[in-house]
Amino acid sequence: MAGGYYTALSGMRARMDALDRLSADIANSSTAGYKAERGTTEQAERPVFDAVLQAAVDVQNGQTRTDFRPGALSTTNRNLDVAIEGQGFLTVETPHGPRYTRNGHLTRRADGVLATDEGDAVLGTDGPIKIGSGAVEIEQDGTVRENKAAVGTLRLVDFAPGTPLDRDGGSRFRTAAAPQAIDKPSFTAGTLEQSNVSTVERIAELSEVSRNYQTLLKAVSVLMNDVDRGAITELGRR
Repeated sequence: MAGGYYTALSGMRARMDALDRLSADIANSSTAGYKAERGTTEQAERPVFDAVLQAAVDVQNGQTRTDFRPGALSTTNRNLDVAIEGQGFLTVETPHGPRYTRNGHLTRRADGVLATDEGDAVLGTDGPIKIGSGAVEIEQDGTVRENKAAVGTLRLVDFAPGTPLDRDGGSRFRTAAAPQAIDKPSFTAGTLEQSNVSTVERIAELSEVSRNYQTLLKAVSVLMNDVDRGAITELGRR
């Protein structure tokens, strides 16, 4: 197979992965606390083909990076909504281990535990926070009160710079690294941090990636239908 095929097909594969990434960002543009993904591509030399054809260069996806810049704050006036001011993550207890999120849309589980939309407990400094059926307030320092009585304090953690955080669906992340507790957490009650995805920017990038994919597809078609067919025709005449 000619080296041009490898170049075009690897480019198409990279664009398909980019389309998946962009689609996920657009689908989560209204998910509180969601962080956008930034993708890159890089050149990958193929020594065997390069030595023979001097033309085969693959394109592969580079390291995907999560954009952790804060999203805009939106006032909801809901007593169980809370936005993190500055850096940090809430800690969520799941069957698969701890997860970390900036989505402060909290709920009251049937057993009275403060939880996420998915029903996983949001941890306080002393473990899960149990609340009853009374009026709940969350103070700026993360103290959770029910009928004015303190029932726990939200645990806010962060990680050392450069710590890899892997997405675990939507606005949650996982890591094997040990979190560091933030001594003086700061929250805004009745507010949610929105996704930091720019829908306009993502749609523009989606259009560009789609055009690039169509161009590469056309290049493969030309190689198969015109170049190869012409070569076969000329060789057949000899």
